[in-house]
Amino acid sequence: MTPPDRPASPSRVFARLKRIERRHVAAVLRTETVGGALLIAFALLGLLWANSPWRASYDTVKNTVVGPHLWHLDLSLADWAADFLLAFFFLVAGIELKHELQAGELSNPRAAALPVVSALCGMIVPIGVYLAVSAGHTNAGEGWAVPTATDIAFALAVLAVVGQNLPSALRAFLLTLAVVDDLGAIIIIAIAYTDSIDTGALVIAAVLLLAFYVVQRMRITSLWLNVPLGLAIWIAVHASGVHATVAGVAIGLMLRGRRHGDSDEDHDDELQSPAEKVQWRLQPFSAGFCVPVFAIMSAGVYVGGKTLGSLVSDQIPLAIAAGLFIGKAVGVFGGAYLTARFTRAELSDELQWRDIAAVSALTGVGFTVSLLIAELGFSDSPDVLNLAKGGVLLGSLASALFAVVLLRRRDRFYDQLCTAEESEDSELVLGRE
Repeated sequence: MTPPDRPASPSRVFARLKRIERRHVAAVLRTETVGGALLIAFALLGLLWANSPWRASYDTVKNTVVGPHLWHLDLSLADWAADFLLAFFFLVAGIELKHELQAGELSNPRAAALPVVSALCGMIVPIGVYLAVSAGHTNAGEGWAVPTATDIAFALAVLAVVGQNLPSALRAFLLTLAVVDDLGAIIIIAIAYTDSIDTGALVIAAVLLLAFYVVQRMRITSLWLNVPLGLAIWIAVHASGVHATVAGVAIGLMLRGRRHGDSDEDHDDELQSPAEKVQWRLQPFSAGFCVPVFAIMSAGVYVGGKTLGSLVSDQIPLAIAAGLFIGKAVGVFGGAYLTARFTRAELSDELQWRDIAAVSALTGVGFTVSLLIAELGFSDSPDVLNLAKGGVLLGSLASALFAVVLLRRRDRFYDQLCTAEESEDSELVLGRE
């Protein structure tokens, strides 16, 4: 008989998770693993296409304009991928954030302190590394935010493949940290990469968001109302000058996350809340289509001519790669350690700081959001943008490879630990017989 879950100590940030939380983390890991594999495959396809004899067709496809001029919707296919498809990615991220705030690590202020501080330090330190390496470069100020992001799909895919024996709490920590990281990235995009604001469109977006919130509180689940309302919010945000992916996070946070029957006032039960239903339906679409299409559109870094030499000599790609590889690992681990050192938060007895170090290295896999920020920051400098994307690929690859080495060591450690415990249990049973 399986023993009941014991309540976690409020001061232990990596204590045993509740059963419902373990199931939620497992479900996300399964989906993101597949999405991460597709992300890698499509990124490689885009890279090969951009460096093949058919390079001209790659540029043609990216720059093909589709859509009406009304509301500035005459976008290239590359812009549709970045503005519209990634909005679904951030919508799912918004739902994940809402879940973490209501039932996950972020619902406990003491437990939330460690992943939140880790995420913040994991954004601040890479910025410092980037600015130090790129100091003096003409375009340095355009890409300071590029190495601040962690690619949740890529990172979880790596962790699932090489860390099968690692404690589930460590996976939950990475998921929570990545969700906070995504929120920080979208705030940076909304504030730092918005050139001009259409006040009228922004007011319309705010009114539509309020209407969506009211619809959710009234428990109206009709797709004929919610889908057009969500699309209208995206159009208004896009027309306002704020990056349209912000609409995805806002809608995700507005979705009702609790089911009927969760309170004494409810008399009709739901199997899933609206947020859970949307996540269940959209996560495969986001991970299996939206993010891979964006990857093939954005990862096409041309490395011919002098570009390859510039990737290892120009300050911009080196600064981005260093920010991801060094800044993320140092920032995340340092934030976690200092939080545990100077607050009541402490590691579970089942984990060691070596586990946190391995996961911290994995957060340097920036990719999706880093590529998006690079396109926003260097949009007026195509040659520098190409180098910046190369820096994202180099930093993400170096982080992934280094993290794989560390995670494999920790995975073998826990595998040997489990084997030893099973052996001791067997001997104990035989002794009793």
